[in-house]
Parts: sequence; structure tokens; C-alpha cells
Amino acid sequence: MARYTGPVCRLCRREGQKLFLKGERCYSDKCSIGIRGYAPGQHGQGRKKSSEYGLQLRAKQTARRFYGVQENQFRHYFDVAERKQGVTGDNLLRILESRLDNVVYRAGFASSRTEARQLVGHGHFEVNGSRVDIASYLLKAGDVVAVCDKARGTEKMKAIIEANGAKPVPTWMDVDHDKLTAKVINLPNRDQIEAPVDEQLIVEFYSR
Repeated sequence: MARYTGPVCRLCRREGQKLFLKGERCYSDKCSIGIRGYAPGQHGQGRKKSSEYGLQLRAKQTARRFYGVQENQFRHYFDVAERKQGVTGDNLLRILESRLDNVVYRAGFASSRTEARQLVGHGHFEVNGSRVDIASYLLKAGDVVAVCDKARGTEKMKAIIEANGAKPVPTWMDVDHDKLTAKVINLPNRDQIEAPVDEQLIVEFYSR
């Protein structure tokens, strides 16, 4: 399945909530949810009827779009989460949060997860001293992500840090904006994950 390349604001409108896919625009008055807070398409303003399956599907789609993961990869993450000890829904969110592109975004080194994926793909980040250009790379507790030397002095990176340096950092990370490093202290618990996701509905969707 190809990656979605259309207007991302349509995705937020379809899910009926902000997925923060466009960085600063999502925090401004230009956000499409505030302007047109209904689903896209000619029937978007019609009466909504949601079945149990529909609610489960929307929960899965919301999580997938929020983290920018394709369908097959998302299903793979669920299968891995199901095999792990603990609560499957919590395990799934923990896996998604530990992706390199998400950690880069959460640390304030990118304005959105889309931008984080692009920066990672261009080789602008190192993990434990080694350059990693795979956005889906899963980090572990104790791993340190750093902006590589070549990218530190670029105007783009300076602008990103200036724009996002004041944003709150998750409690499961330790970020040094002077050294441009982010350490994963521990993989997050559910109460440490800020995501508009009902993970139990996702579990029910795949358990049908």
C-alpha cells in the first residue's frame, strides 16, 4: 500500500480531531478542524451513524494516521504487542512511541512526525553514536538520539529547534537542547503517552 500523499488536513477532519500532522499550523487559527470541523466529502455534514465495528475502525485509523504508519506495519506492531507480556493495547502504544521518528518529534527536533521521518531518512540523526536513517527503528531504554554533526549547523535545524524548543518533553525522555540529544529513560507507560487513541477499541477490532 502506497503512502498517502494527499491533503493531510482531510485525515484530521475524517477522524474528527486534531492529529497534529502539519506542525505549527495545527496550533493556529488556520487549523482545518476549527474552520471545517466535519468529515470531508459531499456527505461529510450528514448525520453520523456509527456501528460497533465503525467505532473500532475509526480508533484503528486514528492511531495509524496519528503515528504515520501504514496498514501492514501497523498490523505487524499489533501482532508483536499481542505476543508480549502485559496489556496488548498498552504494548502497542509503547511500540509506536518508541519509533525513532516519534522520538525525534517528541524531543522537539522536528515540527511534525512527517518532518521527523524526512529528517531521519536524510541521515540527520544518530542512535548511540551510529547514524540511523530508518524512521521505524525501535528504540530501547537507555538509547541516546543525537542530531549528527553535519546537520547541527544548518539553518533548517536551527529554525526547527528555535520553533519547538519550548514545547513540553515527555517524562520518559531526557532532552538536552544545547547538546541536541534525547535519551530514552524508559519506555512509556500508558499514563505517560499523550495520544488521542482508544487502544481497547483497536484490540477489539483485530480480535473480531
